[in-house]
Amino acid sequence: MNASDPHVDAFAEIFGDPPADFAVPVDWAAVESWLGTGLPADYKAVAAAYGPLDIGARLWLHVPCVNRGWFDYGAWVQQARRAAPGVLPFGATRTADTLYWDTTASDDPDQWPVVMHCQDDENAGRDPWRRFTTPLVPTLARLVADGMRPVAVRSGMQSEPEDTPWTPPPRRPEPTARQRAALTAGSGLDTLLTLVPPPEAPLLGKHHWDWLYERLGTHLPGEYVRLMERYGAGSWCGWLRFSVPFDEDRYALAPWAEWYGKTYQEQRAQFPQYHPLAVHPEPGGFLPFADSIDGDQLCWLTEGATPDDWPLIVLPRHADQGPPLGTGLTGTLLEWLRGRFATEGLPPLGRRDEDPLEYIAFEPYDVEPAGDDQ
Repeated sequence: MNASDPHVDAFAEIFGDPPADFAVPVDWAAVESWLGTGLPADYKAVAAAYGPLDIGARLWLHVPCVNRGWFDYGAWVQQARRAAPGVLPFGATRTADTLYWDTTASDDPDQWPVVMHCQDDENAGRDPWRRFTTPLVPTLARLVADGMRPVAVRSGMQSEPEDTPWTPPPRRPEPTARQRAALTAGSGLDTLLTLVPPPEAPLLGKHHWDWLYERLGTHLPGEYVRLMERYGAGSWCGWLRFSVPFDEDRYALAPWAEWYGKTYQEQRAQFPQYHPLAVHPEPGGFLPFADSIDGDQLCWLTEGATPDDWPLIVLPRHADQGPPLGTGLTGTLLEWLRGRFATEGLPPLGRRDEDPLEYIAFEPYDVEPAGDDQ
């Protein structure tokens, strides 16, 4: 596709001709096969001729291309298309809104209207969807008519596109019958291992359990030990992060627990009404061992005859402190992944109409080279 394409011409009338070095190679057959659908012709023409764009200093047009920026097109599409049935993302705004096509409106991609999910409206409890009723280029023309600047420059989110076409990530394997069964029935670690297969080489760190127990001044629940020996450090569903237990990095289990505990004590001294808990090694104090990407802490309350008696508790970042959870670690993980449990700090992972087996996953952290124990 080139500047003689009618879609490119229509875009260029608004935003100017594409600079000679803006074109990017795109294997549209591979992209559309990965997406499971064709794409609108105007998007493909503009994307190939201009590459990833910052339009009007207001929104980004994302493109499937290899780039040196931090933005991961494939991961973004996979996550963003879960916002509602039948939506397919292609851009975003500086105010955290996401631009989609409504693929349910027509069997012809060229007729897909643009819709926008407005984050501020969702936060305020209003209908977050703005419906434009028109395809991509006419929608951009409307935004310019409404006051958006008619300027398009290279996107800083996908900087320095390379000459090699983007390769889609592997498709998620089809769930097995045993995974289907584990989604609805069973308990304990064996069921969790069936539902979410563990990595071949779990990352634990350069030390050992006795080193950690000495550093913390206590043993830990056996349920946690068994879980970590199978999964190691990593992220559950991109939300809940289990840190490396046998290391001295600031984000490893013991250093983080010490820092977070000290910070909590300082806050408790100033605002005790918002910080009601004791902190390990205070009697019955909480001991954090995992956190969310939003700063919530998953902890034990170190009360009971043995560590196996410790209840779980979530320290939510954006809500008042709640009571301990009524289930153990593995049971809590299972029910959360199944979509049958949620609380402040452990929100629902998907919509009611979504199949959890399409998104639940454990992403292990990279295994570090083995080093001498210290």
